[in-house]
Amino acid sequence: MYDIAIIGGGAAGLTAAIFARRTAPDAKIVLLDGAKKLGAKILISGGGRCNITHDVVTPGDFNGNRNAIAKVLRTFTVEQTIAWFAAMGVTMKCEETGKLFPTSDRAKTVLDALVGAADVELRTGVKVTEIGTAASRRLSRERPAPVLGDGGEDAARSAGETPAFRIDDSIDARVLILATGGRSIPKTGSDGTGYALARSLGHTVGEVFPALVPLVLEDGHWMANLSGTSLDAELSVRADTGRVLVRQRGSMLFTHFGLSGPVVLDISRHWIATRGQLFANFLPGETFESVESLLMRGNPRATVAGVMRGRVPERLLAILAGDAVPLGQLTKDERRKIVRAFVEMPMPVVRDRGFDFAEVTADGVPLAEIDLATMASRKRAGLYLCGEILDVDGRIGGYNFQWAWASGRLAGIHAAREASRSPERSDRA
Repeated sequence: MYDIAIIGGGAAGLTAAIFARRTAPDAKIVLLDGAKKLGAKILISGGGRCNITHDVVTPGDFNGNRNAIAKVLRTFTVEQTIAWFAAMGVTMKCEETGKLFPTSDRAKTVLDALVGAADVELRTGVKVTEIGTAASRRLSRERPAPVLGDGGEDAARSAGETPAFRIDDSIDARVLILATGGRSIPKTGSDGTGYALARSLGHTVGEVFPALVPLVLEDGHWMANLSGTSLDAELSVRADTGRVLVRQRGSMLFTHFGLSGPVVLDISRHWIATRGQLFANFLPGETFESVESLLMRGNPRATVAGVMRGRVPERLLAILAGDAVPLGQLTKDERRKIVRAFVEMPMPVVRDRGFDFAEVTADGVPLAEIDLATMASRKRAGLYLCGEILDVDGRIGGYNFQWAWASGRLAGIHAAREASRSPERSDRA
């Protein structure tokens, strides 16, 4: 029988382990992970450098219930995160983008610090597929663990009973933390099994889908010839009515399969969720009117390519500018067609690249089912959830790690406090 069992050894799980140990130094704590080695996602994040957080993190950087997300983020700020890592020997540097990386430029520095600070029993290669009700000294095998919402929790605690969990018939724990991640990059261990565990414990799970994922263009499109070309662009997802649903600006990369780069990854979840039409403005900050005015004011003997040179990459300019026809010879319709190609180009996206290439998972366990002051489940007593398993996904740039640190810290602290209140721990002490 353990006081606390943590399922999932990623960023949120390791953070929960660290703060659970700090809160309850004598607690018996085990962390279980299905992978043979911990922290695969940490090691590959940020191109192997691990983008720990961002210099400014706000609820607006996330998708989900932003008021609820704010409650968690404010408990562990970026400044506190920096200080926490520094205390573990990991110093950071802030790059021009606002991303914070370890000064070593090695993700292993981050993982080694987290594992070293966890100070709990670590079991790798243990894939948890089932969680049942465990027996404890004051909780009979015949009586199930109380479920919140039916008065069972208060009744059980007043009777001196402690909710308990049996994990795959081999491990018993009084308090359980689910930090299993989502479905992104399943080869690292995030294969979605955590959602089944959450459902078995009374939670609902939304229809999860990839986020921060590259997008695939239709076969044979001319954009495939631009593979390797990058530029600053503004992308927008529009409804059938033409209304702009969301707009993002950043670096975009043409690839052999379609589109990638920060702005594509950021907007991908919105395209997937709405299935709207994706448009690109290759001259971010400019409008149809401003670009048309620029061409109308240009030298009538100049060409579109001559006026636009230096504003977009040459390979793209050669396609968008069309034939070398002097501006003065373009008809109004021809001019407007060229302008739209620069600022309102439809992007023929047919699908995303799926969970194998997604950095995070969108949707998950609703935050309404979580006490956000503690990360405790509102459905099952003794259960805590943190990290990517919840319905929270942020922009690229360290935001999702900040959610993992903040939610994992809360879960670890309050799970430890609950375990410490256990009558059985008092008897044992």
